[in-house]
Amino acid sequence: MVSPVGLTAGETWSAITRGQSGIGPITSFDTTDFEAKIAAEVKGFEPTNYMDRKEARRTDRFIQLAIAAAREALDAAGLVIDADNADDVGVVIGSGNGGIITLSEQYEIMRTKGPGRVSPFLIPMMIVDMASGLVSIHTGARGPNFCTVSACATGADAVGNACEVIRRGDAKAMIAGGSEAAIVPIGLAGFASCKALTLRTDAHASQPFDAERDGFVMGEGSAVLLLEELEYAVQRGAPILAELVGYGATGDANHITQPIEGGEGGVRAMRRALKQAGLQPEDVDYINAHGTSTPINDKFETQAIKTVFGEKAFGVPVSSTKSMIGHLLGAAGAIEAGFCVQAIQSGTIPPTINYEHADPDCDLDYVPNSARCLPVNVAMTNSFGFGGHNATLLFKKYEQ
Repeated sequence: MVSPVGLTAGETWSAITRGQSGIGPITSFDTTDFEAKIAAEVKGFEPTNYMDRKEARRTDRFIQLAIAAAREALDAAGLVIDADNADDVGVVIGSGNGGIITLSEQYEIMRTKGPGRVSPFLIPMMIVDMASGLVSIHTGARGPNFCTVSACATGADAVGNACEVIRRGDAKAMIAGGSEAAIVPIGLAGFASCKALTLRTDAHASQPFDAERDGFVMGEGSAVLLLEELEYAVQRGAPILAELVGYGATGDANHITQPIEGGEGGVRAMRRALKQAGLQPEDVDYINAHGTSTPINDKFETQAIKTVFGEKAFGVPVSSTKSMIGHLLGAAGAIEAGFCVQAIQSGTIPPTINYEHADPDCDLDYVPNSARCLPVNVAMTNSFGFGGHNATLLFKKYEQ
C-alpha cells in the first residue's frame, strides 16, 4: 500500500488501527478559488526509489504509486518472477481517472505554447491501462494483463476479476489492485461541481454515517494484492494471509451518480458474493463499508446491509476507513480489500473516526472512533461507483 497515512502496508495499517487521519489542506496547488480545499494526499513519496529519474519524469503519479505497491506485494509474498513462471503471472490494476495530472499539465502546455510542444509521452502517461502495463514491464509478468474501470468500484473489480482469471486456469498468480492520483484542480473542481465533496476544511471533515456528513474527501494512493491459486502458493511455500472466497458485481441501471433506492444494487452484489463463497450472512464477522460520508450513500448502504443481514446487521461491526484516508476513488476497493485481509490477520477491526452525531437512518455498529480487538474469520468489503457499479469481496481466514 501507498496511502495518505503510510508509504507501505505496514505503516498504513498501523496508522489506521490508531485512528490516524491523513486528511489536511491541499499542498499540491493553490485552492484559493476553490470551494473544497482539503484532501488526503500521499506524503513523502519519492518515485526515484522505484525507478530512475528519467523514467519518473515520463511516468504519471498514478503509475508510480502502482509500481511501488506492486513491488511491496511481490516482496512480501516472496514471489520472484523469472523465465519459468512469467507466463503464469498476470496483472490487473485499475484506475478511475488514469493520468489526469499529466493530461491537465499537457493541456495547459498546448494552450499556452501550441500543440507542437505537447509531450510524446502524454498518451502512455495518461491512458488508464498503463499502471497495469508498466507493472508488467517492471516485474516481468507476462500473463493476462488488463485494467478495470468502474469508477469507485474499480479496485474491487480488479481484485475480483483477477480471481476469476485464476479460477478459469489462465494464470497461477495475479498482481491485482488499483491506483489513483487525481488531486488536481480539474479533478477537485469537477467533484465539487457535482456536489459530491465536503466543503469543510478540517481534518474531521470525513464523517461516514455521522448525521452531519456532507460529502467525501478526495484521496490518492495505491494498493496491490498478490492472488495465487492455492496449490501454487502451497507448493512454493508462500505466506498465505487469507482466502478470497467470494466476489459479486452488479449494476443499478438507475442514475449516473446516485445509488438506487435502498441500495438494491449493493444488496445483489453482497448476496452474489455470499453465494459464490458458500457462506451465510451470519458467517461474516466484519464489513468494511463503502462509507463515503455522503448523505445518500451512507443511508442506502446501511439499508442494503440490513436487507442482506436482517437482524444480524445490528451485531456485525461495520466501519469506514475513508474517515481516515478519504476516498481513493479507483484505488478504494483495493486498499479496503487489503484492510479486510489485515483485519483477519491481526484480529483488529479498524474504526470509523469522526463519528460524533448519531443518524436515525444509520443505526448500525460503526466501530466509532477506536479500533476493536475481535477475531475475524470472514470479512466483507463493499465498493459502489458512479454509473451504478457495485462490487463486493469476501475474504476468509486461511486454514490448512
